[in-house]
Amino acid sequence: MNNNPNRPARPTIAQIREISQPVSVTGRSTSEHWIADLYQRSISPYLTRILLRTPITANGVTWMMILIGASIGPALLIQGWIGLALALFLSHLQMLVDCCDGEVARWRETKSPMGIFLDKLGHYAAEGLLPICFGLRLANWPNESLTSSIYPYLGALLAILVIINKGLNDAVHVARAFSGLSKIQDKSGVNLPIKGVLRKARKLFNYLPAQRIFHSVEFTMFVAIFGANGISLKIALGIAAFVTVGHIAAIVSSAKLRNN
Repeated sequence: MNNNPNRPARPTIAQIREISQPVSVTGRSTSEHWIADLYQRSISPYLTRILLRTPITANGVTWMMILIGASIGPALLIQGWIGLALALFLSHLQMLVDCCDGEVARWRETKSPMGIFLDKLGHYAAEGLLPICFGLRLANWPNESLTSSIYPYLGALLAILVIINKGLNDAVHVARAFSGLSKIQDKSGVNLPIKGVLRKARKLFNYLPAQRIFHSVEFTMFVAIFGANGISLKIALGIAAFVTVGHIAAIVSSAKLRNN
């Protein structure tokens, strides 16, 4: 149901783009995923138009995103190229549906804290399960025992680091809210340390964004390109450890936690 009676029940693609894809969304510096810019915002209105013709709510679309995202990791348990291809496909499908839930919410004017919470839940579930299932895949589980290989433990450790890195971003918003500070503006440069060597080092990650490897899309691409093997897992674990330390250092040296 539309909360705005002036909006048509069967909108055109142009109308959806105008209302559901404002510059405040498509022009975001850090929140908009690169594949959304590359192709998904071009095709998402077509799926959004179909969804708008059904009774499904924006939160219902987000639940679809959660289920799709949570299935990416288990897809890796299918040995061979089929599992890799399915995981890669599901990661892109998750992001497409993730575009659509916001578009449905903006068209129907039903944006809510519940929707934001469910969106966070979906990404935590997808990106946390992926390393775990990758480790299980390398151990040939369930055909082999978990204790017969170190890879399930390495995958679990990688999952912990991925969750910590995601939690660091949310912890900044919590800390600011608890301190009565305003929401951080999503604009270029806001993530940079104030000055010094850390600021220069952080700028390098704009050109070599190693931290993005742990997103569901990038992680499945990384595994598909470099191979579903123990070396890939160990490389990812090393990158995660480095990124975690650097992420903490960047946050505490930036203006994010300052009162001014």
